[in-house]
Amino acid sequence: MLGALFMLPAALLLLMLLAYPLGLGTWLGFTDAKIGRPGQWIGLDNFSFIIGDSLVRLALFNTLFYTIVASIIKFALGLWLAVLLNEHLPFKSFFRAIVLLPFIVPTALSAIAFWWIYDAQFSIISWALVKLGWIDTYIDFLGDPWLARASVIAANIWRGVPFVAICLLAGLQTIPPSLYEAAALDGASGWQRFRRITLPLLTPIIAVVMTFSVLFTFTDFQLIYVLTRGGPLNATHLMATLSFQRAIPGGNLGEGAAIATAMVPFLLATVLLSYFGLQRRAWQQGADR
Repeated sequence: MLGALFMLPAALLLLMLLAYPLGLGTWLGFTDAKIGRPGQWIGLDNFSFIIGDSLVRLALFNTLFYTIVASIIKFALGLWLAVLLNEHLPFKSFFRAIVLLPFIVPTALSAIAFWWIYDAQFSIISWALVKLGWIDTYIDFLGDPWLARASVIAANIWRGVPFVAICLLAGLQTIPPSLYEAAALDGASGWQRFRRITLPLLTPIIAVVMTFSVLFTFTDFQLIYVLTRGGPLNATHLMATLSFQRAIPGGNLGEGAAIATAMVPFLLATVLLSYFGLQRRAWQQGADR
């Protein structure tokens, strides 16, 4: 009873700030509600409309491409950085603190910084490449569809790598050094120790970290909205930004809510994939499953 009482304030906050908005948004997706008008129940009309909407399909492609590419690169760089920070390096604590900075800085400020970095007239990247003689004119990073996609992915990677690295570093700290010493005595190479010891024991942590990383990336809004507003030519519109555009500036709450609700199956699939990945923990501990 005491434990339930302690959990009650957090449970109420979750109900008010998460469960209620989720339920209301799902309900609105089945209505023709607009700003200032409650709307009537129309069933699956909004969902059938967005399935045939080419812009929604483009936003889904952008979201999947953005999530898959960014998550893979964040995992690779985060794992490499975690392994590096786990070594006996001078000023290790200082470097660990520095690594966290991109994740600590507010997303909007990071997006504004990248907005200047990618600016068509004042880009530091273009300036450096021109001074090196590698290009003749400044690059319009946010003006070309595929360059804009690559640019927002790079910004997301910069912001997301510290989260992956620190979480994996915490997992590496739990692996007993005696396992590496025994493997080294048996003549195992560095790659063999990494493959046979580090990766298997780190798998449960990887499953949790990558689940959160994919969820954060798939639902990203601030970075895209500040950097590109979904442009150019809707090339960087994600499901989250398109949902907001249709619901708030566009005034069509029902359609925007339907787009947001359509994201749930993809997020649920990510959680289920992580759950089955976590089952490897039982196998590592010698269980049958």
